[in-house]
Amino acid sequence: MKRILMKSLLISIFIVFITSSLTFAQQNDKDLVLKQIETLFDGMRAGDSSAVASVFVKEATMHSIFKNQEGETILNPGSLASFKNAVGTPHDQVWDERVANIKIYIDGDLAVAWVPYSFYAGDNFSHCGVNSFQFMRTKSGWKSISIVDTRRRTNCAEGL
Repeated sequence: MKRILMKSLLISIFIVFITSSLTFAQQNDKDLVLKQIETLFDGMRAGDSSAVASVFVKEATMHSIFKNQEGETILNPGSLASFKNAVGTPHDQVWDERVANIKIYIDGDLAVAWVPYSFYAGDNFSHCGVNSFQFMRTKSGWKSISIVDTRRRTNCAEGL
């Protein structure tokens, strides 16, 4: 009886250890993905295209979803090269993408981040929406393989 209790206790301790180790590893990955998101937006504010480029794989895709003047939903493809060029080209106003309530989900080598934002050019509000990032784990860390964002001027979250 004593052996059975001891064996059960050891199995329980092992399960708790494995579960907490996996939880810690996933939280660490979430922190690393979040760091990439912060690097992107800090790079945008600084006009640093190298910092922005460091977040992406070279084959990354970009799209925006918005409604046109007729109210139709449009999928507008973007270009990572054009985006990096725009960030690195001197502009009078700081591009400030303010984010909050970020949700990150990870399954193996895939991470998805849901990032509500409000975009300001200097002190002037431009638009808001959500960035949907897809990341993959690479030899050099988590890198974005795709961003899809929504854009609108109304119904924006407070405090962003």
